[in-house]
Amino acid sequence: MTVPSVFFAILASIAIQQIPLAQASPSPFKVVDLGYAKYQTDVSLEDGVTSFLGIRYAAPPTGAFRWAAPQAPATLAGIQNATMQPRQCLQTSLTDSLGASTINPFRTQSLHKRGTDDVSDEDCLFLNVHVPSIPKTTSLLPVIVYIHGGGYITGNISYFPVEDFVKGSNYGIVSVAIQYRLGVFGFLSGQKVKDGGALNAGLLDQNFALQWVRQHIASFGGDPTRVAIWGESAGAGSVLQHMVAHGGSTQPPLFGALLMNSPYLPPQYIYNDPVPEKIYLEVVSQASCVNSTDSLDCLRMADATLLLDASTSIGSANFLGTCTFVPVVDGTFIIERPTMTLKRGRLNGKALLVSTNSNEGTLFVPSTVLLANNFTLAQYTTQLFPRLNPKQIQTVVNLYSKLGLTEVPDVAAVIMGDSLFICPAYYMVSPFGTQGRKAEFAIPPGLHAEDLAYEVSNFGSPTFNNTAFMKAFQQAFLSTAISLDANDHFDPTNITPYWPSWLQSHAEMLFNKTDDDKPVVHAFTTDPGLVGRCA
Repeated sequence: MTVPSVFFAILASIAIQQIPLAQASPSPFKVVDLGYAKYQTDVSLEDGVTSFLGIRYAAPPTGAFRWAAPQAPATLAGIQNATMQPRQCLQTSLTDSLGASTINPFRTQSLHKRGTDDVSDEDCLFLNVHVPSIPKTTSLLPVIVYIHGGGYITGNISYFPVEDFVKGSNYGIVSVAIQYRLGVFGFLSGQKVKDGGALNAGLLDQNFALQWVRQHIASFGGDPTRVAIWGESAGAGSVLQHMVAHGGSTQPPLFGALLMNSPYLPPQYIYNDPVPEKIYLEVVSQASCVNSTDSLDCLRMADATLLLDASTSIGSANFLGTCTFVPVVDGTFIIERPTMTLKRGRLNGKALLVSTNSNEGTLFVPSTVLLANNFTLAQYTTQLFPRLNPKQIQTVVNLYSKLGLTEVPDVAAVIMGDSLFICPAYYMVSPFGTQGRKAEFAIPPGLHAEDLAYEVSNFGSPTFNNTAFMKAFQQAFLSTAISLDANDHFDPTNITPYWPSWLQSHAEMLFNKTDDDKPVVHAFTTDPGLVGRCA
């Protein structure tokens, strides 16, 4: 399949990049005592920011702890250097593991813990903490915990320079970035995993890291009672999972603000549904564990590279543009489909700011493949949604045929974007009432992940390099993290007008530009047709 544009190139590079050494500043070492270990650093990745890199928050999830809940780290003697980026979690590239099949397959020995690329390791449960080098106050600061995206397949914390949040907030926050198990290591499901391990291991890693923040962030000057969680794509999808965790009643509360960009919500099956069971059996088969008396134990002893190969093969065999190893309903942490919990309106968190891009689905629909295989809209819908019956499929076709688009790939891109990214944003913003706000990022062409360069100003090269626009977009999220209110501008030069809640007449904020490159930031009413399609 043809890899579309910049997004896959960016995320594919995550899995193969050489993790850089941090550059040390001339400032003296700062030391933090966490009880189980002391960490020191003199690293400054951003002006005025001190970075603690590679702090272990959980024990190695290897051997018997593969597909087990995260465990507390062991006590370490002496002072540990926190001056280098940690190795990323074992992963495959998104380009190799994204579904490439024109048919949906769900319609109808010694431990090797280090990857061969020398930047990956199964022992990867680390986080980075970024703090103001010279605090402006003796009070504890609000905290942002960033969860990276990458389809639950790929990603690492060195790739997203979230130390920028500290500088962007005028040194008014503490920023944390976390790693979690990915792909087959983080999201293998099935009855065997339920019986002998832990489902949604990647989500449990994230939850464990949030608990670590609650326990230890005060040592870095952060306020454990003022935590925001932020993510893009699968990172935002992870934020959604924590929003609905424990039926929307996680105790004690681990965060107040939820910040999301393009929240990714693929179909979420119960752990022992035929779909995750089929995936589990395929992993068992490709790892040569079919004849084992205990298949899960056999998988725990399997070479990690063999599991990575299986993850790639199984992912590629899925339908076009879809991911395979994703969260499931486990009955404990995620007790029901997230959409059901959202409908109940009982959710973790106090305030929500969520954005979507104007053309979310385009990158995930290979137009040349659809045209070469003479796909009709009904055929595409049938493969994308394997559980829909013919009557439901025809309803989708009728609904999306009214958009005025003539080419099947163009309509397919809207269906993909609506179902996986845009509609989930509307499902979640309404229950937050006056504390729920929605934005649309529409800088042309508005593809998925193009907003990353505006959320994190040191990430990539923005196509619209306008200081006022970039400040307005990023500071909306930073303000929500600081005060639970996007209207509470800590910078008086912010050009964003009053931002109504989505509850107020379906109002959201548009972030765009004019043809002559002037920023466009104003409130507008959500297209009723889109609201209807999502319903």
